[in-house]
Amino acid sequence: MKDEDVERFYSCILCQSYAPNHVCVVTPQRLGLCGAYTWLDCRAAFEMDSHGPNQPIEKGLCEEANLGVWDGVNEYVVKASNGLLQRVTMYSIMEDPQTSCGCFECIVGVIPETNGVMVVNREYQGMTPLGMTFSTLAGEVGGGVQTPGFLGVGRMYLVSEKFISAEGGLPRLVWMPQELKDDMADRLRSRLEAMGQPELLDKIATENDATTVDELVEFLQKVDHPAAAMASVLG
Repeated sequence: MKDEDVERFYSCILCQSYAPNHVCVVTPQRLGLCGAYTWLDCRAAFEMDSHGPNQPIEKGLCEEANLGVWDGVNEYVVKASNGLLQRVTMYSIMEDPQTSCGCFECIVGVIPETNGVMVVNREYQGMTPLGMTFSTLAGEVGGGVQTPGFLGVGRMYLVSEKFISAEGGLPRLVWMPQELKDDMADRLRSRLEAMGQPELLDKIATENDATTVDELVEFLQKVDHPAAAMASVLG
C-alpha cells in the first residue's frame, strides 16, 4: 500500500504527555517514529477507540506532491499542535519536517560537508560524524519542535520509498552505525536492488570507517559515493 492509495492518514499523539505540541502523522509508507505504530495499527486503534490518540486525517488537496504537502494534514496539525505548527511535509528533512518527540528509534541528520545524511540508532553509544552522540542529538531534536536538517524516525522508514524522497532518498545516506547496518542489511539490499543501486550498501560508512567528518569525507571520496554528485541537500 502506498500513500497515494489512501484518502486519509492517521495521527498519533500518545507522546503529548511530555511533548505537548508534537504530532506524528502516520502514513502507509511512513510509520510512527517510535517504530511501534504503522498506518494499519493506527486504523485498528481508531476503530477500537474513536476518541483515542490515533485519529483519521483526511488528506485533502495535495499542494506539493514532491514534498508531501496536503491541506487537510496541515489543518489537522495546526489544531493538534496547539497552533505551534502551521505546515508539515511528509517527505522532506529540510523543509518543514515533522516534529520529533523523544521516543524515536533513530535520528537522521544532514552532514553538509558530505551533501548527505547520517542515521544513528538509540542503541549506539559512540560518537557520530556530526560530533554528537545519540543522546546529545536527541536533546536537540526532540521536544515537539520542527528542526530542519534532522528527523526522528522508525528504523523501517529507512527502506520506505518515501524516505526523505524530496531530497533524493537512500542515495543521500552516507553513514550509519555498524549494528544498525547489519540489522537492516537484507532490507536495505532489497530496496537498493529495486532502485538499481545494489552497490550503494557497501558505500555507506560506519564507525569502523569514520567517526569524524574529515574521515567520512575521505571515505566517501574513496568509494565514490553518489551523494557528492547530487543537487545540494541544503537547497
